[in-house]
Amino acid sequence: MYKVVMKYPDGTTEEDDEVFETEEEANAYGGDQCGNYVLGGEILHMSNPGDYPLKEDDEDVDFDVIEVDA
Repeated sequence: MYKVVMKYPDGTTEEDDEVFETEEEANAYGGDQCGNYVLGGEILHMSNPGDYPLKEDDEDVDFDVIEVDA
């Protein structure tokens, strides 16, 4: 069993509650979450650029896949 740990540009990490049977499923999910994070920042910027400037380091969001006991 595998879990995804998100790593954000500010140095924080967050372990997702979702558990996957294969490492490939966890990798696909982590990639999707990275894309969602970047897209969310772009949408906030479009809604109010003064309050939500685009950050160059937002693309540095990453993830790790860890193995967990079932």
